[in-house]
Amino acid sequence: METYLSAGRFPTQSLRSSPRSSAFSNSRKASLFHGTVCNFQPEMEKKTLNLNRMFIFGMGFVGLSFAHELKRHGWEISGTCTTVAKKMKLEEMGFNPILFNASDPELKSLNPLQGSSHLLISIPPIDGLGDPVLSLHQDIIRRILGNGNVQWMGYLSSTSVYGDCGGAWVDEDYPINATSERAKARLAAEKGWLHLGNDLDIPAYVFRLGGIYGPGRSALDTIIKHETLSKSQKMRESRNYISRVHVADICQALIASMVLPSSSSSVYNVVDDNPAPRAEVFAFAQTLIQERWSGHIMECSSLDRSDVAIEVENVKTGKRVSNARLKQELGVSLLHPTYRSGLQSIAETMNHPFR
Repeated sequence: METYLSAGRFPTQSLRSSPRSSAFSNSRKASLFHGTVCNFQPEMEKKTLNLNRMFIFGMGFVGLSFAHELKRHGWEISGTCTTVAKKMKLEEMGFNPILFNASDPELKSLNPLQGSSHLLISIPPIDGLGDPVLSLHQDIIRRILGNGNVQWMGYLSSTSVYGDCGGAWVDEDYPINATSERAKARLAAEKGWLHLGNDLDIPAYVFRLGGIYGPGRSALDTIIKHETLSKSQKMRESRNYISRVHVADICQALIASMVLPSSSSSVYNVVDDNPAPRAEVFAFAQTLIQERWSGHIMECSSLDRSDVAIEVENVKTGKRVSNARLKQELGVSLLHPTYRSGLQSIAETMNHPFR
């Protein structure tokens, strides 16, 4: 059963007190209601010209979903992309896209950041470089943010920073055991953005996301489109526990941190309540397809491991990631507490997927 953040779920409060948060009055509210993406309807006093302007580094799957939700409620959205084709698509959607070239020494394209009130970083680390913004342009970013109007910063990280934990329940205080180079780079980026926010007195948050899924990016889509899994994806099939999260609940977490002060925390796990093996998720997706589109019964190729050898030493138990802090401190009630709820909602929005 799906649960929703209902109207009035969040108390009327301002952001964490700081010189930069004075523009956010105590009448700033978040009212959540039934919808298809992220159920939020902010009623914010626009005491400054730039109060509702979001800048997103990386308008990929999560960044674009979040941008759509904010735009629905009157926000101005600027964000980065790396290709002309993507820029044109984003312009057609009504956004202000910016071609981002990390090698540009002056980063002239980031002028809209100076007038933004909120900043989301959704760019993954680059192998051998780390966070491309902090690694190459920290001085420029520090100057822009120091002279600007940003009231909130969020960095999208990953639960991979915990490493394999033998199936243990993991919260934000669990000892970090980043083993892969990508996970180590994630951890370094977390520290870098939190440190920058602290230096500039800007509330900064890290969101450690589980496996992300949503419309167009789910087990259902993989099966229907006969997509081939990468070796790393197939390796994850061997894990007993995988934590995941619907993109709509990521939106909820971001919004909750924007409209509620955090008592003491700056890091939140954003996952659902039901860590489960990949094979179980794909089996459920297969059942949904057979029930809804009985004329298109197919074998779930994603469960076929015949083309990848999984060495015994690489078979890991995984971890069960806790979202207790997200619920207790930010008051988030998950739209999709299990993969079943999430996949069912995706299936309901699919119109003739086999055409």
